[in-house]
Amino acid sequence: MLFQHRLKSTPADWRSEVPVHYCSLIALAVATLATGQAFAGGMLAYEVGTADVGLASAGYSARAQDASTVFTNPAGMTRLEGTQALASGQLLWANTKYSIGSGTSPLLGNDNGGYAVGSSGWFPGGGAFFSYSVSPDLKLGFALAGNFGAPLQYDNDWAGRYYVQSTTMLGLSLLPSIAFKVNDKLSLGASLNAMYGMYTNQVAINNLAPIFGDGKLKLDDRTWGWGANLGLLYEIDEGTRIGLTWNSQVDLDFEGPAKFSNLSPGVATALNNAGLLNSTIKVGIKVPQQVMASVFTQLDPQWALLGSVGWQQWSKFGAIHIGIDDTSNPVSLTTDIPFKDTWHVATGAQYRLSDPWLLNFGVAYDSGFQPDGSTVSPLMPLNTAWRFGAGGQQQLSKTTVWGVAAEYIYGGTLKTDLQGTAPVAVGGRGNLVGSYDNTGTLVMSVYGNWKF
Repeated sequence: MLFQHRLKSTPADWRSEVPVHYCSLIALAVATLATGQAFAGGMLAYEVGTADVGLASAGYSARAQDASTVFTNPAGMTRLEGTQALASGQLLWANTKYSIGSGTSPLLGNDNGGYAVGSSGWFPGGGAFFSYSVSPDLKLGFALAGNFGAPLQYDNDWAGRYYVQSTTMLGLSLLPSIAFKVNDKLSLGASLNAMYGMYTNQVAINNLAPIFGDGKLKLDDRTWGWGANLGLLYEIDEGTRIGLTWNSQVDLDFEGPAKFSNLSPGVATALNNAGLLNSTIKVGIKVPQQVMASVFTQLDPQWALLGSVGWQQWSKFGAIHIGIDDTSNPVSLTTDIPFKDTWHVATGAQYRLSDPWLLNFGVAYDSGFQPDGSTVSPLMPLNTAWRFGAGGQQQLSKTTVWGVAAEYIYGGTLKTDLQGTAPVAVGGRGNLVGSYDNTGTLVMSVYGNWKF
């Protein structure tokens, strides 16, 4: 489904701020550990600071070499000895600068918005994973990671301010998990995905009269969504295994009052007459279901090959631009954006350099989720992507492994061509034409895995 929005013309009967603030404090406490990222192929990332970064996600649901399998395929916990824990952190830098084209309305100015993603392009990520051995055949696990969404922050006066100034759409997942070894070859696993969703969206409002400057519209809410992850691991022989996972759709139903500020008297009157000034906006996001099949095969004592194929149902996700097309004749606060399903393919290798050192390499491709392959919304400046990863890990002792990994995600040049329904001079958004040139994201991660 698309983002669902319903506007009420009566004043909003808004919920108590106390639980929202309480949940926000919880989220902030783990923000540096688990922050969602936006990459291409949709807004679900494979990168949570683990060895999968260096593999570009190759073998994602079949590798099962450390506690991060609780997140990637819970069935893989049956391969882990004893009780294990993994902590990871990563730092990302995204090159997402906008270039204003000649078709942009001149009255929108020449501010390109700066680095759109994160703080000057930088943002953190990571996760925590734990597997407990009840018996050799029964494992319990828990994972904490954020792999959905991203923070987006443009300059307030940039040329596309009437389409978006800033937005944050993040999903933080808490995943209690269980795995059972059915026989020597087959293991099954399952997780409950309790996702805490954080959503803000801010856009400038054209006040018509320059003396008032721009007005502002903001929506802000927090909510919980629920889903399930199922995993299967089949070991063909001692060195070859296949992993299959299914992650269900998670519904995040955000709701909040339309928070206007600094409106000119004329625009405020027009909004009030249209029943929009004191409206409530409901935004229903569907984090898409996904299926992943992976393979791991050990060719010899030094080399192993890994691969993955995946599908994500972004056609039911949708998105909306919040804002007003024409403040002289306002009819809605939202505009829908369609999306399409995506495909993912990855291949990689591991090389045993010596007894303590293992090297990882990988490359992957994700198809685009925005319908026009070369045109995107400034609300989501991403589409197709190539991933190139490399990393290494060292066995410090029988119980401790640490590793580093890096990945470059190349998104190419993405164009925008948004045509407003009315000129800027009479209260419209105007035309925003331009491009994000040579977009890319550098991911740098470090992790440690401990066996107890």
